[in-house]
Amino acid sequence: MPIRHCIVHLIDKKPDGSPSVLHARDTELAESQAIENLLADLNDSYNAKQGKAWGFFHEESGAYPFSGWLKEYLDQSQDFTAFSRQAVEHLQKLMDESNLSVGGHVLLAHYQQGMTEYLAIALLHHSEGVAVSETLEVTPAKHLDLGQLHLAARINLSEWKNNKQSKQYVSFIKGKNGKKVSDYFRDFIGCQEGVDPPSETRTLLKAFSDFVESEDLAEDKAREKTDALVDYATTQAKLGEPMTLEELSGLIDEERPRAFYEHIRNKDYGLSPEIPPDKRTLNQFRRFTGRAEGLSISFEAHLLGSKIEYDEERDMLIIRQVPTQLKDQLKRRKD
Repeated sequence: MPIRHCIVHLIDKKPDGSPSVLHARDTELAESQAIENLLADLNDSYNAKQGKAWGFFHEESGAYPFSGWLKEYLDQSQDFTAFSRQAVEHLQKLMDESNLSVGGHVLLAHYQQGMTEYLAIALLHHSEGVAVSETLEVTPAKHLDLGQLHLAARINLSEWKNNKQSKQYVSFIKGKNGKKVSDYFRDFIGCQEGVDPPSETRTLLKAFSDFVESEDLAEDKAREKTDALVDYATTQAKLGEPMTLEELSGLIDEERPRAFYEHIRNKDYGLSPEIPPDKRTLNQFRRFTGRAEGLSISFEAHLLGSKIEYDEERDMLIIRQVPTQLKDQLKRRKD
């Protein structure tokens, strides 16, 4: 993962509502293994976060100046350090106005993965811990707690520069349960939501179910295609990358790599060519589960309609081909 530029600033803001103090670096961080490890761990933590939003920049304005500064940096009108200083000063201003967040270390990193360039921005906090020194003494120690990553964004610079129609080149962590704490960070980036990952993922899964039904596949074939979809989507989620419909279509049916893609287009599901996978929606698709009053039921989604039927009127599940182990237990109970 080549790191082109990286810098860390500190916004010292207490939770008592007092104005923050900015401690800004004058130079970029030098390349080191520690920086590479930090960025790799940050990416892993960011990719694992649930509830991210995907969108695109607002039109550049006084309220949303970030994209203009970023463009000046990419056009080499100013260097990375100057760009980062402008950005962090704007973030500090919005942070003070919101009065909803404590400060922290602000990391900005311009890096490349494969042929794609990214800009990562994250507000990092420390956790107290302990360490063992070279003299075998146990001493207090601070470390960056990437598991508590709440304010972060990643911009696909290549997508932004090369695809003017894209509405999903910015991703950012959304606040849970309608919390406003992340709103000022979204406004700092100056982006708006362009794609709803849960809704798009649900529509994709509906399209897939319709496709499997229209193909009248045997159970084992349906399971293979389901596994191919979920495995691909899960991999893309871990990488923090969207699913590409054409690539997914080829994985689902190698002999007819365009079949699922054409099904989507012909039925006009309104799906984007690339869809950010929503892991929670995918997990629900893989299995149906339920637990109540000593009863626990879990089965793979593709079994519904074949080995398992749901009678909504009588509130019943009908199970065919009861698992051998369960069948043996029931027989022993009867005897």
